[in-house]
This record gives sequence, structure tokens and C-alpha cells, in this order.
Amino acid sequence: MTRFLSAFLRHPIATGAIAPSSAHLAREMVCWVDWNSVNVCAEFGPGTGAFTPAILASLRPGARFLAVELNAQFAATMASRFPHVETLCRSVAEIDAICDERGIQQIDCIICGLPWAAFSAELQHDLMRAVLARLSAGGHFATFAYLQGTLLPAGVRFARLLRDSFGSVERSRTIWRNLPPAFVYRCRKL
Repeated sequence: MTRFLSAFLRHPIATGAIAPSSAHLAREMVCWVDWNSVNVCAEFGPGTGAFTPAILASLRPGARFLAVELNAQFAATMASRFPHVETLCRSVAEIDAICDERGIQQIDCIICGLPWAAFSAELQHDLMRAVLARLSAGGHFATFAYLQGTLLPAGVRFARLLRDSFGSVERSRTIWRNLPPAFVYRCRKL
């Protein structure tokens, strides 16, 4: 928690959170995914790995999993905590190059911890284009939003971007046992 608060105070837009997500939110992020159809899963912005154990518990044997984290300190923590996870200290904007370097054509599931409501409209659109370029048809995309963020202009803009980008967008129940309370956007690419 101290690491998150420190990173948030130094770079609030890049970090976007004052505390790691709860196990309750992690379960909500993965419970709706058809894991039998997932051959490649990516975690974007894993931080220190709050969602990673839930993803690892859900992946079927033989599925590929990679984590993309921009913050070098968080990426090092991820690599130390989960040495068997392919953790890359890079930007999600580079996902095309990352996939090409690793021989990955499509990603079937993206579990995303990026602070979308903290991003400019341009960055939201650029990252969403990168997501959609590699997400397979029928692919799952899960990200979360803090309840109070939905009232902010960037949060409203992001919700609209999701509706414009995916064939199906649902909102989970509110996870009150998270700091701050949050919900999950469950999206499918058609």
C-alpha cells in the first residue's frame, strides 16, 4: 500500500490509485470470462499484481499470459512475485510490437488496470486503438472504474468510448469492499 501511495503522489496520472485493488475486485474482473476460450491473456497495468493471482487461478493449462506494466518499480515487484509470468516494463501503446516480438497474433482476454479516467481523450483513444488491434473477435476486455470517477468528464468520456468500441459492454455490481468502491466494465469485441 505504501508503494502505491508513494507512486500516486509522484505521478498521479500514471498510477491512478492510492492503494492496490482488493481481492473482491479481482474476482469480479475475472469471474465473467469464458476461460476455456482463452489461449492468450494479457494484463495491462498490473501494478504490483492485485489481479494476477485471480487470472492465474482462472487460466487453463497451456494458455499464455503476459503482463505489461509501465512503472519500473511495479514491474520489478511483479517479476519478483510472479517469476513465471512474462512481465514487460513497457507501455500498452506498444502492444503491437510486443505481440510481434513474441509471435502473438491475437489476445483473447485483456484484464486491464489502467487509470483510464486520468487519461486525456487523445491517450484514451490511442490506447483503445491498440487494445482493439490485438483483441480477437469475441475477445474479452475487463477494466474497472471508481464509482466517483463516473461523474467526472474523463469518466463519462471513457464510458462512451467503451460503448463505441465494443459490441457488448456491461457494468458489474459495485464492489464496496475496495478502496475506493469500484465496478467492472465487461466488454466483448464482436
